[in-house]
Amino acid sequence: MVVVYAFSGITVVRQDETALVLRWGRLVGSTAALQEHGPGLLFALPRPIDEVVRVRTRQISEVTIGTLTSGGVRPSEEASQEGSPNESHEGEPPPMAIDAGLDPLREGYAITGDHNIVQLTMVARYRVREPATFFFYGPEAHDVLRVEVTAAMLRSIGEMRVDQVLSDGRKDLIATASRRAQDGLDSARSGLELTSLELTSLGPPAALTYDFAAVQTAFIGAETSRKDALAFSEAIVPASAATTDASVQAARATAASELALATGEAAAFRALAREYRANAPVVRERLYRDAIERALSTARVMWIPPPPPGGNHSGMRITVNPQGVATPMPGPPNH
Repeated sequence: MVVVYAFSGITVVRQDETALVLRWGRLVGSTAALQEHGPGLLFALPRPIDEVVRVRTRQISEVTIGTLTSGGVRPSEEASQEGSPNESHEGEPPPMAIDAGLDPLREGYAITGDHNIVQLTMVARYRVREPATFFFYGPEAHDVLRVEVTAAMLRSIGEMRVDQVLSDGRKDLIATASRRAQDGLDSARSGLELTSLELTSLGPPAALTYDFAAVQTAFIGAETSRKDALAFSEAIVPASAATTDASVQAARATAASELALATGEAAAFRALAREYRANAPVVRERLYRDAIERALSTARVMWIPPPPPGGNHSGMRITVNPQGVATPMPGPPNH
């Protein structure tokens, strides 16, 4: 019996456990490394000198939190259903009660940053991270976890708009709430680590589901119209810009061509004016000949009348009929 009593302090620590040794009720070891004993054989003094406490630190437990939804279980009922903090907890989210209104005394809810009401059910998964803190200071795991996660979720939802909460902001919501919940668990000296937080249900109250769906449908329609308008503008604006640029370039080319032509004609006229001032008879004769040559160069049939008798040319002119035959006609003097 003495031998059996002497070896009764030998304890087998399993793979998912961490053991603590209490000597006369006080924790043995000055640091966490000396206080915590991993899997294997643990040699301790027999009772009542030493007491070995085994805590499951590698087991992931979960708890369903329905404090922010309608028809959720009471805290006392939830505690009785979840059992010991060192045991795994599995369960379905509590059913949502269908009611024409929302009674804040019986139903949980959260208010978004733009003053809309949403209800949600969460599943929090956790493990014991600090066995000594959890054993000596940590309250019941499901109680502190439910309180801290609920408070963190309420605060996080209150900082977001309802369309973010119900659509693309859910990932950020879970990350922010998880971080705040872990800070609360550390402040409460629970010794727990929140490994994951899952939203099993998230939406408006049952009485407002149809209205929320209508709003979401209208929002999606508005977004679709906006995207279609942007796509149309992205297609039509470059085409209009290209057409405008082509018109501007064509106008500039036409202006440059007309300017060059006008500049050339003005230079030729100024040169001709200088020549005319220098020798008017010669210039008049040349202009006259050039005009006659241009007129005759387009005629298909030409007829040169004989000179009048006596060599008097002052009363004669030449006209061209529609058939292209020139006929002499008497005209006024000097014409």
